[in-house]
Amino acid sequence: MNRSKNTDFAERLSTAADAKKAQLERAARARSAAESPNAVERRRARDEVRVARDARIAERKGAKLANEARDAAALAAAQRAEAAAREAALKAEQEARDAEFA
Repeated sequence: MNRSKNTDFAERLSTAADAKKAQLERAARARSAAESPNAVERRRARDEVRVARDARIAERKGAKLANEARDAAALAAAQRAEAAAREAALKAEQEARDAEFA
């Protein structure tokens, strides 16, 4: 026969209470392990690593943005110089035509 049919209500209550007590004990052990000095030290070390990693990422982003800004400034300067040279060439060509017809 099935064992559960042979147990009375009081025994089932006792088994449930024992299971709940065991679960609470496991939770208490887990909590104490999480609050142990070793665990606190490990969390602190992980936090330090995370902060250092975030700082390196921010530094790389800053360097990338600085490079992009420098490249954009160089491109703008080259475009301005090219436009000025083109305008000077057009002006010289116009003056040459004017001098030819005068």
